[in-house]
Amino acid sequence: MLSKFIQQNSLSEDFIATAKQYYLPLAEKITLNYEKHREEQSDTPLFVGVNGCQGSGKSTLVEFLSLYLQERFNFSVAVLSLDDFYLSQEKRQQLSEDIHPLLKTRGVPATHNIELLKKVLSQLKEVNVCDKAKKSIRLPRFDKAIDNPSKECHWSEITSKVDIVLFEGWCWGVSAQAPLDLNLAINELEAKQDPLTLWRKYVNEALLSDYQPLYQYMDLWVMLKAPSFDVVYQWRLEQEQKLVKANITRNEFNYIMDEQELNQFIQLFQRLTEHGLKELPHQVDILFELDKNRQIIASRGLY
Repeated sequence: MLSKFIQQNSLSEDFIATAKQYYLPLAEKITLNYEKHREEQSDTPLFVGVNGCQGSGKSTLVEFLSLYLQERFNFSVAVLSLDDFYLSQEKRQQLSEDIHPLLKTRGVPATHNIELLKKVLSQLKEVNVCDKAKKSIRLPRFDKAIDNPSKECHWSEITSKVDIVLFEGWCWGVSAQAPLDLNLAINELEAKQDPLTLWRKYVNEALLSDYQPLYQYMDLWVMLKAPSFDVVYQWRLEQEQKLVKANITRNEFNYIMDEQELNQFIQLFQRLTEHGLKELPHQVDILFELDKNRQIIASRGLY
């Protein structure tokens, strides 16, 4: 299974050692929590939240866990990404006109379809305890190539029981900052484009009122912790360069950022990424500490 997964995802052979030392024990940990969860809370799924900054490898981790839990334990697994709940271009354009121009760019809290997210989480929570065989659950998908939600006909569908829900997101689990912490701009983008703090305050309030209440759905939290925000630029740059090597060129649907554009783009995520790196390691159940090459150098909570 490992060799096949590596080949399908174009990973290096180093992944085998990482999987054996960290990801397989994590799967075992999830299984134990699932068994305990079933004893305590009847037939509801176990929800696992996975936090990690951009490029940290959380999508790869979740995909591997989903495959392994299904093949090894015969679990039914639903996979969700916060990225799949982004608002449409049209709705973000409206936000940019009504609130602040920076909200036109998807990424931060307030740029997700929070009502849809609430609905899906609620449906998944009850999928096993209510007779919903005739009422399937549709899991949304966002098409980043066109910067809009995919058509519903392309969404995945759940029509049977669910044992485990894996939910990953770059700011998933991060709490709002104290109001006073918003006053000082932390980068050039905030200083020049949000001098009155309107954007960061709106994002922070959305995080507090819309996102934090949903964290209660999670039964287990996992974090892939980057050494600092500084590596995010390099990790994202590598992703962009892979697109170049794959001969994907700029057009109206596929837009590859150059280094200057990328540097400005990641500044949108800096505030909450750094806030999460500071607070979440002390709060999550399982912590994986990464080096600048995304290799796990330490862990906590596996045993």
